[in-house]
Amino acid sequence: MATIRQRMIDLLRDETVAARDISKIVGIREKAVYEHLIHIGKSVAAQNQKLAITPSECLACGFAFEDRRRPTRPGRCPRCRSERIREPLFHIE
Repeated sequence: MATIRQRMIDLLRDETVAARDISKIVGIREKAVYEHLIHIGKSVAAQNQKLAITPSECLACGFAFEDRRRPTRPGRCPRCRSERIREPLFHIE
């Protein structure tokens, strides 16, 4: 049986998914997914691959969180203060 990180890597190689979806598929808490994603990024970099992150986006004004380094979803938009934020999406290239 594969480890949690290996199952996440296999999933991320096949499709682009949000942390909430990874949580449901793999069967761990969403907060734990973010911790694993940091280590997965380092692991796949050693194999000349990249953990690609589609940045979060404000659904109210369209602001994209492109400079954000943390994989978690931001709480509020700095431009319009809306809390309607689309989750970041993850994929291994």
